[in-house]
Amino acid sequence: MKLHEYQSKRLFAKYGIPIPKGDVASTAAEAVTVAAKIDGNVVVKAQVLVGGRGKAGGVKIAEDKAAAGTCAEKILGMEISGLPVRKVLIDEAVDIDTEIYLGITNDRIAKCPVIMASAAGGIDIEEVAVDTPEKIVKEHIHPFLGLKNYQTRNMAVAIKLPERLWKQFDDICQSLHNVYTTSDATLAEINPLVVTKVGDLLAVDGKMVLD
Repeated sequence: MKLHEYQSKRLFAKYGIPIPKGDVASTAAEAVTVAAKIDGNVVVKAQVLVGGRGKAGGVKIAEDKAAAGTCAEKILGMEISGLPVRKVLIDEAVDIDTEIYLGITNDRIAKCPVIMASAAGGIDIEEVAVDTPEKIVKEHIHPFLGLKNYQTRNMAVAIKLPERLWKQFDDICQSLHNVYTTSDATLAEINPLVVTKVGDLLAVDGKMVLD
């Protein structure tokens, strides 16, 4: 079962993964209410279980609550790849420095979970795997020993993450592994996990598939 972005990120937050301020809305009026609680620009994102939302016009930036309502009104009811948009996520806009991919899935050959990271975040990881597979770093997770700190450190070094962020990166990796295992997931993905302009890590988008 695939979860919407807002559902995935709610799970992430429950396990301590930092996400932007925001909430889901089903009407333009609800979008205005949510945006009013956020200081500054917001991102209005269609909640559908397909990719390509941005190219289809399902992701818009709004500078205030009125604009958020207008954007929501345009997005709600539109179809993306044949799926109607019934909800939008209103998130605070984030000043992004760099984007990272981070995900956990099951390696059927190794018969254990594998955690993957890449400095090529923000794009489809399958495209990266085909075009530039060397940009993806993998660490297999022992089913009994779990994810070790040295493994997350190896990934942080490989994707050239600043050393000051290694501890936070490890915390997020451990939390992602926890939500993956306790939710009986087959995929837990943060794409992108961003380094903000102020130097924090934030899960801007997320995807989960439950068994």
